[in-house]
Amino acid sequence: MRRLVWGSILVWGSILTSGFVTMSVTTQAQGPNNTSRSGCAALPSWSALKEALSAAQAQNNGLLHLEMWGTVVNRDGVVCAVAFTGNDRGDQWPGSRVISAQKANTGNEFSLPGLALSTANLYSAVQPGGSLFGLQESNPVSTTVAYSGSPAQYGQQEDGMVGGRIGGINVFGGGLPLYNAEGTLVGGLGVSGDTSCADHNVAWRTRNILNLDYVPAGVSGDAARPDTIVYDITPQAGQMPGVSAGGWGHPRCFAEDVTASGTLPATK
Repeated sequence: MRRLVWGSILVWGSILTSGFVTMSVTTQAQGPNNTSRSGCAALPSWSALKEALSAAQAQNNGLLHLEMWGTVVNRDGVVCAVAFTGNDRGDQWPGSRVISAQKANTGNEFSLPGLALSTANLYSAVQPGGSLFGLQESNPVSTTVAYSGSPAQYGQQEDGMVGGRIGGINVFGGGLPLYNAEGTLVGGLGVSGDTSCADHNVAWRTRNILNLDYVPAGVSGDAARPDTIVYDITPQAGQMPGVSAGGWGHPRCFAEDVTASGTLPATK
């Protein structure tokens, strides 16, 4: 009888152990908020993002010329890759890692197959009295995703954000939607680490290098750059920075940043 009892315990223990192993494997195949890591096949790999981001950052994008963070999300807002341009994660502003992810999410979530909106295009509309005031509070960042994993892996292939839905809304320059050669909206790119104007310039060049800038239409008024940053804010007494003539304006940063924006390549 004792032998039978111990045999039963061993069998059940084996079943339970197998069950836990299966559950563990399933969890590892998902992101930190139970999202599948699939769906990134149409988007740049970590190495492709890092290479394009570094090449873009090395160009003339403005005055400060700081190192940058870059994040790519897919159409569902799942983080596919996070990279940086410096030699170590501390070479860029640490706070810009999550900001880059916010920007990627915003560029994706507020663009459509037929209408691209960069994060820079949203600045004026979300100011007090604007038609989208409060938008920046509407989709909070998932702190579980943002700060999961080891900091030693931030910006690497195993960054803790990868596979998670980051959420978040950011309304200054540096976030762009991604459109492939078929004109399909496949996700968003976010870049952060410098002034917001320079961030936009680096993001723009990164998207161009990645060949994901087949932009259908936008609100900038520039047919060659439909979703680019717009500098049409006129100063007005009592307001900072003023009023955007077209409603899609972004404040000017350093003069060098603005000049660099004028040299951005046309979209495809």
